[in-house]
Amino acid sequence: MDLLEAKFKMNYPEFNLDVELNLPAKGVTVVFGPSGSGKTTLLRCLSGLEKAPSGYLKIAGQVWQDDGIFIPIQERKIGLVFQESRLFPHLSIQDNLLYGYQRTQPAERNLQLDEVVQVLNLEALLKRRPEKLSGGERQRVAIGRALLTSPKLLLMDEPLASLDMKLKAEIIPFIKRIENEFKTPIVYVTHSMNEVLQLVDTIVILKSGKVENIGSVEEVFSDVGLREAVGDEQLGAVLETSVSEHDEEYGLTRLDFMGQVLNVPRQNIPVGQSLRVHIHSKDVSLSTAPPAGATSVLNILRAKVDKVGVLDPKGYSVDIELDAGRPILATITRKSLANLNLQPGQPIYAHIKAIKMVHDLEDL
Repeated sequence: MDLLEAKFKMNYPEFNLDVELNLPAKGVTVVFGPSGSGKTTLLRCLSGLEKAPSGYLKIAGQVWQDDGIFIPIQERKIGLVFQESRLFPHLSIQDNLLYGYQRTQPAERNLQLDEVVQVLNLEALLKRRPEKLSGGERQRVAIGRALLTSPKLLLMDEPLASLDMKLKAEIIPFIKRIENEFKTPIVYVTHSMNEVLQLVDTIVILKSGKVENIGSVEEVFSDVGLREAVGDEQLGAVLETSVSEHDEEYGLTRLDFMGQVLNVPRQNIPVGQSLRVHIHSKDVSLSTAPPAGATSVLNILRAKVDKVGVLDPKGYSVDIELDAGRPILATITRKSLANLNLQPGQPIYAHIKAIKMVHDLEDL
């Protein structure tokens, strides 16, 4: 597998960046963390805008930085998209899109104008000027312009931060299509949990300039040790499911999850399409046996106990990581833990009281 390998050390008066990464050079890698954690500094090091005195960067077998090696940004085949679209106001949208394309050697052009325009749905905008576009349209054009440089890596620094939820919802599907259709790896910096959960394949959590955790979104968000980094309001399982059928009589959509069934409110999504859902750890209760009689809880998953979180003698709750084919997190009271006598490897039933679709989550 092609990898993005990076190691950077940067020392500032009030901040130090010290990171080491080995990421798949595919899909969407989201760099997430609070303000001041080093997200933008890391992106600048990846792009070549910053030169870390101690640094190493290799992508898909090509070294961009090492001892005695520093490939400048203009030679790195990187596409950059910022919070502001930074379009050229005196050029039409088509000419903005062609700006990077025309400065890429013909032999290095992997993408053509018509296919980028089609994927980003820009056909109706080509003759307009930037001032005639909405914020969401301008960002789509900025993404298209970056793609038409045929980059080996697309870096996006909070590209949706200045947009409202409606415009974010408009652009996120286009970002998903980029990797699916063009296979361009994306490193995406954000502090928005809504964007993280909708876009991410691999997540890097930064804290105070260091990597707190790294891995697939399913693993990281269900890690019993990540409550502080992820945040209490979003702690829990992120699951990839697919729509198996719609129950029109009861207004439900049934989802297939690893051969088990989950029910959610009726979704306007075709059968067979994937759907990412979020289950908060506080919405999961546990039992050591299946329910003996009827229950109002529609969603009960068979699982086993994987890990028991750290017990705080002064706290009332504890996080339990479950294995249901993918990690699921439950937060229960310490008294419940004692009553159930939970041990790693023990079969368990996870009663799920609420499931949210990630596209419905709001940032707090």
